[in-house]
Amino acid sequence: MKKFSWRGLSIVIFICVTAFYLAPLAIPNLPEWWAKNKLKLGLDLRGGMQILLEVDTSELSAADARGAVDQNIKIIRERIDQFGVAEPSIQKLGENRIMVQLPGVSNYEAAENLIKQTAMLEFKLVVSGEEAKKVLDTVDLNISNNLSFFPKLAELDKKDKSILADKADSVKAGSGVFSSLVRPGEVDFEVQYSDVRLIQDLLADSLFQQAVPMGYQLALDKADTESARADRILHVLSSAVELSGADLAKAKVEYGSSTSTDPRIANKPYISIEMKREGSRKFERVTADNTGKRLAIVLDGVVYSAPNIQERISGGRAQITGKFTSSEANELAIVLNTGNLIAPIKPISTSIIGATLGSDSIRSGSMAGIIGLIAVVFFMLVYYKLCGFIADFVLVFNVGFILAMLTAFGATLTLPGIAGMILTIGMAVDANVLIYERIREELDQGKTPRSAVDAGYKRAVITVWDANLTTLIAAAVLYYFGTGPIRGFAVTLAIGIIGSMFCAIVFVRSILDTFVITGTSKKLSI
Repeated sequence: MKKFSWRGLSIVIFICVTAFYLAPLAIPNLPEWWAKNKLKLGLDLRGGMQILLEVDTSELSAADARGAVDQNIKIIRERIDQFGVAEPSIQKLGENRIMVQLPGVSNYEAAENLIKQTAMLEFKLVVSGEEAKKVLDTVDLNISNNLSFFPKLAELDKKDKSILADKADSVKAGSGVFSSLVRPGEVDFEVQYSDVRLIQDLLADSLFQQAVPMGYQLALDKADTESARADRILHVLSSAVELSGADLAKAKVEYGSSTSTDPRIANKPYISIEMKREGSRKFERVTADNTGKRLAIVLDGVVYSAPNIQERISGGRAQITGKFTSSEANELAIVLNTGNLIAPIKPISTSIIGATLGSDSIRSGSMAGIIGLIAVVFFMLVYYKLCGFIADFVLVFNVGFILAMLTAFGATLTLPGIAGMILTIGMAVDANVLIYERIREELDQGKTPRSAVDAGYKRAVITVWDANLTTLIAAAVLYYFGTGPIRGFAVTLAIGIIGSMFCAIVFVRSILDTFVITGTSKKLSI
């Protein structure tokens, strides 16, 4: 009776856990804490995007290069988790490549930009007035004295030769080349939209950087998201970094009220940042020493905002304002909170997998599973009669248990996972076949149904344990050494084996003892 009570309790727990995690699949309008337990579908079933990245470790030492890829994976994972992608797959390939799979993502461009952004946050003073004009004059002078610059300029301009067509005289004269691409604005310099691409290419070119005087840096402001073809502002900055992302403690998105007197934040999203203790001291010193000047907030070489320093600011709090949407503000906050990538990365390839392919895969996999289940059920009914029906009845719970455990552990169902489930359906009754054949042998020797079942289970259970344990070991090896789809197959297979062992050894045995075999039973339908 003690064994029976524990067996019954374990079956009740088994059924309740399975029902709890499967309920969100069938019952709408469940409480949020319950409904969030939903089965996650992989990239091959749900659709999404796959990005192959390469980490550039050429500038790092051998020791730093070994850890750079792993650290970048950690940062990318943090960014994606905050971006809200369910169950991403991020894995290292070879020495310096990273494979990122994002199932269910719809904003492909935003996701890709979020992943590859290096997030080099810097605070630099803005140079304006006559000093800024002298910097541009020096750039023009250095260009005119460097004959090798003109072939480079032609190379940068080859995609759109009309950019410099109306500036031919300046190019031939060898002076005012760069100044001809900008015009004085209200405070800084402005760049026409038609010239923005060439300016971006120049600022990124190492040869042009040599033409910029020591101690200075040129940087464009952030593009206007509301007007894609708007002109851009060119800032002349001091190259000295007053504060960096290392001084940042946290960043969060906030929204300015409609009654705000500051037009930069009124009814607009902005980033509120808080400095670390040492960063707060630096920030207070910088604002105290440069009152009346502007401090540019530069992310990856782009100026997001350049507010005036009205007075000394203590407490280490500041705002990043700019022409960005709510989603862009959220992405920027995510990047700032997760920190800089240890080494720059570049996309090698990007693949978009449509939801249609996923639907076709689900349909094909479901059909294969249903056909396999029907075939197994039919075979067990014909060959083992009532005992076969009991095995089929329990098999339904076994399949439900697999889906429930995938949901409970937050695993992702992939196409190979469906293959593992279909394989498990066939293997699930394997233990029953072994046990039933032993029971038949005992019945052939003249034993009563009760004695035959007891002896059959006692002798067959050892074989069942051995057979399933070796398969579990194989699944563990596949999971440990495999990646992506192979791991999905291994997880589903392992859960199926554990469920089938419980169903055959505990669940079916309990049904036989409770409802089929009685003290006066002379025959057993097997």
